[in-house]
Amino acid sequence: MVQHSQTRTLAAGLLCSGFAIAGTMYAAADYLFRFALEPGSNHSLFKSNRPDTTLAARQPHHDAKEETEAAQWFENAKRGVNMTSGDGTRLHAWMLDPDCVNPPQHLYAICCHGFSGVPKEMAKYAHRFANLGFTVLTPASRCHELSGGKYIGMGALEHLDLLCWIKSIVQNDPQAQILLDGNSMGAATVMLAAGDPHLPKNVKAAIADCGYTGLKDQFLYSARHLYHAPAFLARPVIGIMSSIARRRAGYDFSEVSCVDALHRATIPMLFIHGSADDFVNPASLDRNFQACASPVKEKLMIPGAAHAMSASTDPKRYWKTVTTFVRETFRLSKPKGVSGYIVFN
Repeated sequence: MVQHSQTRTLAAGLLCSGFAIAGTMYAAADYLFRFALEPGSNHSLFKSNRPDTTLAARQPHHDAKEETEAAQWFENAKRGVNMTSGDGTRLHAWMLDPDCVNPPQHLYAICCHGFSGVPKEMAKYAHRFANLGFTVLTPASRCHELSGGKYIGMGALEHLDLLCWIKSIVQNDPQAQILLDGNSMGAATVMLAAGDPHLPKNVKAAIADCGYTGLKDQFLYSARHLYHAPAFLARPVIGIMSSIARRRAGYDFSEVSCVDALHRATIPMLFIHGSADDFVNPASLDRNFQACASPVKEKLMIPGAAHAMSASTDPKRYWKTVTTFVRETFRLSKPKGVSGYIVFN
């Protein structure tokens, strides 16, 4: 009888411990969900004054002059446009006209910024494409700048918004030829859209700069490398976060798999990453590239570049690769006095 009582006591203790551990993990997951994915929360990263300690914040910008000039052009040239997404969220973007003489007709580029960023951070990319003759759209992702929304989707919701922007362009110009470009979360958004079966045929190419392979991978990488959390704790907490996202925001983390989406991609794609990225695993470059089913694909690793710093670390190599890719894909003739580009008639 005593042994039976001890066994029951032990079982009750283990059960209570299990509930306590589960409760602690749920509390941690709930806090992290609000911190990362709910900008309106009092605990949100968006309301934090924590200093940026990543390598990107410390690296020099070798294109600082171009960034300054592009930012000024962006402010002077932008005009606001609005749209309502499929779930009723009010979205905002900035439109910029081509910045060249006699631009080709029907060319559009959509530049997608990263997590916690703003459209203006895409100014130098937008200006480069405007110089090539593209009309450029720089959307503010939901929950960012002037766009509405309660939860961030890390690509799950944003790529559906991107499809809405694309459809809006096509409705106004059925002959539109569209380039997609994105950094970090914007790159994930672009990759998910590239593999979406509803992607309009007007989208002709995509560029993904420092994009992650999937949301589960990204959160696990951040937990281990930025916060030094052991995997055996991080994995279940991230799993609970995914369940919370399903109930509150309408998606779970398995829906943000760039690798899965790229298996369905058919458009030409260029993947870029910095070898010193300490926010998104540089190994993502090869994994995304290998997963991409497109018959035309390229990849570029910029040595020593931190997160989203490839263009600033080696501007010459970066823009030679990007410009050649865009010119060849959109069959643009080379400008006078410039050699090294394939010319299509």
